[in-house]
Amino acid sequence: MLRGIDLDLPTHTLIRIEGANGTGKSTLLRLLAGIDAPTEGRISGRRARTAYVPERFPAALPFTASGYLVHLGRIHGLRTPEAADRARSWLARFGAAGHARTPLPELSKGTSQKVAVAQAFLAEPELLILDEAWTGLDTAARDELDRAVAERVASGATVVFVDHDPRRLAGAADAVFRIEGNTLLAAPGAPATGTGPRIRIEAAGPPGAKLPAGLPGAPEHTPAPGGGVRLTVAAAHSDALLRTLLTAHPPWHIRHVATAPARVESPGPHRSATDPGDRPTPEAP
Repeated sequence: MLRGIDLDLPTHTLIRIEGANGTGKSTLLRLLAGIDAPTEGRISGRRARTAYVPERFPAALPFTASGYLVHLGRIHGLRTPEAADRARSWLARFGAAGHARTPLPELSKGTSQKVAVAQAFLAEPELLILDEAWTGLDTAARDELDRAVAERVASGATVVFVDHDPRRLAGAADAVFRIEGNTLLAAPGAPATGTGPRIRIEAAGPPGAKLPAGLPGAPEHTPAPGGGVRLTVAAAHSDALLRTLLTAHPPWHIRHVATAPARVESPGPHRSATDPGDRPTPEAP
């Protein structure tokens, strides 16, 4: 049982939840996703478009992989052609395109998990809840999920995740909390935002071009020697940033990519809500 939970969920934020087995991490995520309701306290704020990847995906459903994604897309308000296009795109990104017509009960555990993750990104959620979503994925799919999370945060979403690997998205989390004694505490010694591995990218755009808006990871940018711009971003966001620059209209030319020197910042105050059990959803754009 969880008590005295105070947690704000601002936009453009990645939040990690830690804790020993059985402390209530999954319970908290189900509350945030709106699947369960608190017995005390209240959940406040504008209801966000929410997607959730549970710890165990119910694969015994009467759908093919693609049919399941299209069905969920329709539930989220997408038209069938758009839902089908997005289903194909996300299955391809996670390496499951070859199983689009396979019935869910016939999928391997790893491929089922790819479908579970794909459904969460289908409707571009404002609030994304991931409960051990990387478990069962192969290395390529785990890396792709890292990139997809970074893209969601960069687009303004709030992502809350639990993962058994302490290195997962290391340095990218804006806040880290730990469940201890049935309550939620700021994790002791948690790194401040941006203190993990960072990547430096030197890029040049067409004459007079401005940097695209809303770059993944909100990179720092300064003029680069010889022209162009030098961007410094958390390593977890670097692939998404490179993809954004290369696919911009017109595209940017990448001159150099290297690891940036580490930096240390003083931790700021953690965000909190005022009422136990509150779950403000992300702020309105």
